[in-house]
Amino acid sequence: MLDPFVPEVTVIGGGLAGCEAAWQLAERGHRVDVLEMKPMRLSPAHMTPLLGELVCSNSLRSDDPQTPAGLLKAELRAARSLIIACADEARVPAGDALAVDRLQFSRRITARIVSHPNIRLRRQLCDELPSGPCILAGGPLVEGGAARKLRSLCGDRLYFYDAIAPIVEADSIDYDLCFRGSRYHQGEEGDYLNCPLTQAEYQAFVAELLAGRKVTPHRFEEPRYFEGCLPVEVMAERGPDTLAFGPMKPVGLIDPRKPTEQPYAVVQLRAENRYHTAYNLVGFQTRLAYPEQKRIFAMIPALHRAEYVRYGSIHRNSYVEGHKVLDESLALRAAPNIHLAGQITGVEGYIESTAMGLLAGVFLDDKLAGRSPSLPPPTTAIGGLYHHVVTPREKGEKYVPMNINFGLLPPFEGKAAKRAGKRGRRALHADRAREHLPLWLAQIGVAADLSSLLLRDTEQDGGGVVDPTEA
Repeated sequence: MLDPFVPEVTVIGGGLAGCEAAWQLAERGHRVDVLEMKPMRLSPAHMTPLLGELVCSNSLRSDDPQTPAGLLKAELRAARSLIIACADEARVPAGDALAVDRLQFSRRITARIVSHPNIRLRRQLCDELPSGPCILAGGPLVEGGAARKLRSLCGDRLYFYDAIAPIVEADSIDYDLCFRGSRYHQGEEGDYLNCPLTQAEYQAFVAELLAGRKVTPHRFEEPRYFEGCLPVEVMAERGPDTLAFGPMKPVGLIDPRKPTEQPYAVVQLRAENRYHTAYNLVGFQTRLAYPEQKRIFAMIPALHRAEYVRYGSIHRNSYVEGHKVLDESLALRAAPNIHLAGQITGVEGYIESTAMGLLAGVFLDDKLAGRSPSLPPPTTAIGGLYHHVVTPREKGEKYVPMNINFGLLPPFEGKAAKRAGKRGRRALHADRAREHLPLWLAQIGVAADLSSLLLRDTEQDGGGVVDPTEA
């Protein structure tokens, strides 16, 4: 007779954080129920029943360990992250970034979760939080009974609006009006399509962005955008040249047809899948109404006949103030059996959500074994992100969701650090993390493999600034 599946832990949510948390627990011998509401109900940001669905960009940002995002991914690889392993397997060319074929990526995560002997996937809505050990990883759009219970435990939640970029069909792009190339020649020359604009074309485009009809929030909801993921029209409101110095900056891009002339502005397109059948407008998250997107984005010469696989949109993201409501194990102080993971803890981004999922799984394993939580060193990217969530704020300091950045890690003191400059300090951060990470890995039962933390010599720092198309 088969042994009946009796779960020790319930994980609510089959996104990046939920799958990562479930995997970490299952790999440590715990039986885990994963509750996923799809396909019974799809949130406004989801389109498929697959686990680990990417709802915005297909990029996980820089993969260079001398950048914040690259360092975080390197540490996650060393910690045996399921999500990063699947991303590596589904990689598509994107210069120095780790970008994935989103369908292959989600399929790999789903297959690994459903085939694990210690995991049972249950497709159902969750209207009540369980009384036993639980990880709530319902994402920033958590709803229903779980959301109501969370609200009752945490009080009023904070929120901000998140916007996603449109995707166009590859065969609808006018290739005579764009050129292939990566900024500063990083990666393969064909990683990005670049759509140049003249000064007159740029100014006309910005004018229409400002005048175009937007989707507005409900009257009772104040729009609070995450600074690293602003809608393109909101950026345009900050000044006529904001976009030309932001997502449309031409610096580092050379049109081989006009090698001596730098375009006034450039829209970059990044492949959405390994077959290059669709492209994402990099940095063009938007709250424009759908007809306005088609009309206004057609003003980009190379996209004058573009057909859309998906239009951009906005949705509300929710998060708690972790330092007020969570203990050091990411459990709610008001309900210690309930642990939070992912963006709802107050982080922003795919890999950041993954890191909080990994930590939630590791900490719950510690708790079930009667141990104190194995806290990551604050000098690592994982540790810096964790301490951002749980560390009390200074008086008057507002809490905002955060991507990984070197400002979350302890600074280096002394003249030597100052003389090192920005590039040198990046290497110092990576070296220090590589030195301090093995002890923590040993504490969580992982043999240290630091090959992913080996430094590269890069000329440009693309990883400290969040890819604004990523959620």
